Amino acid sequence: MILLDGKKTSNDIKNEITAAVQEMKDKGEKVPHLAAIIVGNDGASLTYVGSKVRACERVGFESTLIKMPNTTSETELLKEIKKLNQNPEIDGFIVQLPLPKQIDTQKVLMAVDPDKDVDGFHPTNFGRMALDMSTFIPATPFGILELLERYNIETKGKHTVVIGRSHIVGRPMSILMGRKGFPGNSTVTLTHSQTKNITQITSQADIIISALGVPGFLKAEMVKDDAVIIDVGITRVPDESAAKGYYITGDVDFENVSKKVSAITPVPGGVGPMTIAMLLKNTLLARERHRVMSN
Repeated sequence: MILLDGKKTSNDIKNEITAAVQEMKDKGEKVPHLAAIIVGNDGASLTYVGSKVRACERVGFESTLIKMPNTTSETELLKEIKKLNQNPEIDGFIVQLPLPKQIDTQKVLMAVDPDKDVDGFHPTNFGRMALDMSTFIPATPFGILELLERYNIETKGKHTVVIGRSHIVGRPMSILMGRKGFPGNSTVTLTHSQTKNITQITSQADIIISALGVPGFLKAEMVKDDAVIIDVGITRVPDESAAKGYYITGDVDFENVSKKVSAITPVPGGVGPMTIAMLLKNTLLARERHRVMSN
């Protein structure tokens, strides 16, 4: 059984990005600049944004963090986004989700300039991805593709089952795994909360990508021998005996499923670290694109 180590792979990617940034510095070129907007003080969101800022420092990017209070209005947030869209110093930026309930998330994502949308959430970028054109692929799906590629997991002609249909992971993965090229060329089944007989479907899958957010959902009896399992789920489960008062677990019953399969991602340390690495990669691509456009 191969453990698809996202921690190690993401470090490799960060080292590659660091080298590219050093080359820019040596040539006296502007280094990539990533900005993040966070509204409110959601614990998980603050943790994510903090790790993104540290990752920027690690690879030599410039970074800007804009913190806004929970009471921020939609108009105020849209003004901040407009400033970042118009600032030539900023190559890419993200608006950390979830947003407070007084703000329309869709409206906010639509306001981000597609050329700076390093999260890959804007409909323009999603459409380009669906049409196999060059674009920013959402960071988590991009990370999964990179893991499959670097571990040389065969996807051509395989049956891939995606569990979950979110716009951030499930739906883009179902499109990407069916595209021409590697990783891709697989036959994809997209399953979700309304799917009947899900065990029947997953037990025929060569590759399962689970992005459901239900701890331990995928059991050993739902998986065939030698399948490849990508666990995207990250859930904090309260646990008084744990030092932090909770432990982190994925969608997959790792202990039992890992005994049957040919490759699997751990949680934590699998897809999670890859997401941040690919956000950095998208920012590097944005910087490159802006350099070409300005020449």
